[in-house]
Amino acid sequence: MMLSNKTIVLGVTGSIAAYKAAEIASQLTQAGARVNVVMTREAVEFVSPVTFRAISGRPVVTEMFDLASEYSIEHVSLAAAADIVAVAPATANVIAKLAAGIADDMLCCTVLATRAPVLIAPAMEARMYMNQVTQENLEKLKARGFVIVGPGAGWLASGKEGLGRLADTSDIIDSICQMLGKGSGLAGKRIVVTAGGTQEPVDPVRYIGNRSSGKMGYALAEAARDRGASVLLITAPATTTEPAGVDVTRVGTAQEMCEAVENATPGADALIMAAAVADYRPARKLEEKIKKTEAGLTLELECTPDILSAVRGSIVRVGFAAESSNLVENAKEKLQRKGLDLIVANDVTAPDSGFGADTNRVTVIDREGRVDSLPLLSKRQVAEKVLDRVAELLAGAER
Repeated sequence: MMLSNKTIVLGVTGSIAAYKAAEIASQLTQAGARVNVVMTREAVEFVSPVTFRAISGRPVVTEMFDLASEYSIEHVSLAAAADIVAVAPATANVIAKLAAGIADDMLCCTVLATRAPVLIAPAMEARMYMNQVTQENLEKLKARGFVIVGPGAGWLASGKEGLGRLADTSDIIDSICQMLGKGSGLAGKRIVVTAGGTQEPVDPVRYIGNRSSGKMGYALAEAARDRGASVLLITAPATTTEPAGVDVTRVGTAQEMCEAVENATPGADALIMAAAVADYRPARKLEEKIKKTEAGLTLELECTPDILSAVRGSIVRVGFAAESSNLVENAKEKLQRKGLDLIVANDVTAPDSGFGADTNRVTVIDREGRVDSLPLLSKRQVAEKVLDRVAELLAGAER
């Protein structure tokens, strides 16, 4: 993942939401990041530094000259070491000081001294957040390149509901990944990903579908986003949560997906077709629900459109092949027939692989005939491997 081996400074301020920063620190650490926590004096009143020290395995800085920290005296070194600085939660007070360039505590010093990207996740009472002064301060920070995440709406410490809750941990971490990915091989590229399983209506209540969960396509969209790409996810019905920081177009049928892909691919750099698109659809959709009879039912089916054949222009094309036999042979035939640059094939009969699973065992084949059989990996790990190959193809096309 984009977080592995990255150094992240997590600034925690004196908000009631400070306890949520512990979960942020935990998830970042579990993802392989080196997390250095800087707490304001007010934050210590809400959460003990011991909590963050236990979670991150790192010293926690609470004072300008903290002799317990490896960053004592030369506090600028903390800023220099950071790949990104995230202030979550950020109070109105700290936002105001940063907008005014006031460095009277370790956190503000670090933010003002760093050349790394800075994320601000506001958390405060609704009227304080909506106050013109706070809004002007946030606009100043945005103009200086700071990324503002949230806040969300909901129940606040004041006992009222409104806009001012700290953004969800997943949204904050997704934004951190996206910011870190801007220097990767896909930074600035436009990637279209399809996902989910199409549903071809038989009557108002029934459809022909498949068991796709959408997990593979969603993992690809998240991984491409985290590498700095601009991502459009075209998704048929799926069972997983839509990723933050990704544009989403929802479709139902193969025809709708075909039209969405046609509209999305002009100007795109790559199309990754991870969706399980139905090969057939009822030749006629009935307007009334079909009643059960003893005579049984016969449906006339017709082919759905070939989406990849409708894609025009110079674009990297990646397809997926779910097979139950002759994996490599069938995948190679599909790669040639559809004019793909890359195909990712998996045996849906294999354990822990395919529809609904969190893992996948795939074989990647390119147009030169190179066959790369990968071990059982998480779908996110598979996505990273596929995107490595996409980045190579795009780099080759630019030479």
